[in-house]
Amino acid sequence: MRQVVRFAGTPRGRVAYSVTGSGPPLVCMFGWVSHLGLMWETPDHRRFVEALSRTHTVIRYDKVGCGLSDRDRTDFSMESELAVLAALVGQLGLGRFALFGSCESGQVAAAYAAAHPDELSSLIVYGSCVRGRDLAPDDVRESVLSLVRAHWGLGSRVLADMWLPDAPPEVAAIFARHQRGSATADMAASLLDMFYRFDVTDLLSAIRVPTLVAHRRGSRAVRFDLGRELAAQIPGAQFAELAGRMQPIYAEDADAAAAVLLSFLRDQTAPKEATGGPLTSRELQVADLIADGLSNPEIARTLGVSVRTVDSHVEHVRTKLGVRARAQIAVWARLTPSGQPR
Repeated sequence: MRQVVRFAGTPRGRVAYSVTGSGPPLVCMFGWVSHLGLMWETPDHRRFVEALSRTHTVIRYDKVGCGLSDRDRTDFSMESELAVLAALVGQLGLGRFALFGSCESGQVAAAYAAAHPDELSSLIVYGSCVRGRDLAPDDVRESVLSLVRAHWGLGSRVLADMWLPDAPPEVAAIFARHQRGSATADMAASLLDMFYRFDVTDLLSAIRVPTLVAHRRGSRAVRFDLGRELAAQIPGAQFAELAGRMQPIYAEDADAAAAVLLSFLRDQTAPKEATGGPLTSRELQVADLIADGLSNPEIARTLGVSVRTVDSHVEHVRTKLGVRARAQIAVWARLTPSGQPR
């Protein structure tokens, strides 16, 4: 499979992105630092992406500050990350899509899901946590950041040992070189510090998108209990335990990791069995407003109820009709005369 890199303008700078495969869109964000060119040269990473691309249109991009994207950056905030993602999604005209985020990008993906529930068909978070400060004690975090800034060569090797504890020396050395090729020492430290500062505690309970949280059992970089805590705070989230200790999802049994993600994605797009039964009068109102093009927050304001109540009504409508997409609800509402049983 051939990779073609393109560029898109965003409010925070120009972003390099790549599109592979065909099928429903899946936006993938690989955490901390990345480099589309260097990562594509890594067989395990390419194998993982190619597995996803057999059934999905996979969109990957380098965040601003690293890789092939603009390297100048001064804003290291959640708002900046969300603005870049929203701009890229808008320029590509994706409509409804699945979103995958790893490490701190998992926190960004969760925040995006909480803010844009109608855009996402599903959410996958891998190797992440609720609060970045839980990754290590204060003094350890400061020591790592100081080491990266003072001696990026040594710092990259230390991080490679944390992220790939069981890797052969030559594999760890390649990973360390790729880190250094992806970002300068100061940029790498600033992006890592951003991960340490992120906290999505107040956002997780608002997520109403089908969600899978996956985590490696023996990860040294992000402990297993942190992933389990993250899953527990997202309503209805599924939790998948991956064997091994390597933090990058593609670094250990890439085929098995891809299979876990693809199985979840298939479940979200498979036709659901209708439970039957008429819709309630309130559910009929919600279905008609969906057909009018209103989002859940807009429906909530129209009906004078909470967004959470509307979320519940929408899910009941989906279950009764045996559909997943809002567009299917809209079609049903428009084609079913109001005078007939609905």
